[in-house]
Amino acid sequence: MTNYAQTERQALCDTMERVGPDAPTLCHPWRVRELAAHLVIRETRPDLALGMFVGPLRGRMERSLLSKAAGDFPTLLEALRSGPPKWTPAALSPVDQALNTMEFFIHHEDVLRAQPDWTPRVLMPGQELAIWGGLTTMAFLLYRRADVGIILETPMLLRHAVRGPSAAGTVVVKGAVGDLALFSYGRKSAARVAFEGSPAAIDVVKKAGLSLG
Repeated sequence: MTNYAQTERQALCDTMERVGPDAPTLCHPWRVRELAAHLVIRETRPDLALGMFVGPLRGRMERSLLSKAAGDFPTLLEALRSGPPKWTPAALSPVDQALNTMEFFIHHEDVLRAQPDWTPRVLMPGQELAIWGGLTTMAFLLYRRADVGIILETPMLLRHAVRGPSAAGTVVVKGAVGDLALFSYGRKSAARVAFEGSPAAIDVVKKAGLSLG
């Protein structure tokens, strides 16, 4: 079975190397170097990574991120490319896939779609299924602030009911798997999706804060 967390990790590193450390990303104000530092800290310093979710620890995490981002970029990229440390659970392929497939896909798109000449990628069928599986697993949490019914639908008519019917209406969000993932993870302006539902319900989805945090 292909480990799409690993293939996407390597593809992300290739893209980061190609566009360079100071290229923009969708995670503004982070450039490529800050995004790479974030990913390395996430894997190698769980004590600092908690700062993404615990307010009092955020300052310490951000200082470490900026320090690492200011260092030698090829060294930083090699640390990211080399994969999860062997002492972490993610060193096991099933854990790596569960934790990192969506993480690296979304952040790869963060780099690709922030460039002026970006075009949508054509994903392999197996990778599409892996992204779809990760999205449907997390969708209820991602859409918890959208108080309407939500259905995700792909051109191949894969459908997932995220939230059941609501008095406020139901919205069908339609798009390719990658675009649905980006929209659902808050990259709304970069995602090519369409909506079906009442204008009021669609407005709720467009304005909702979609994220894990």
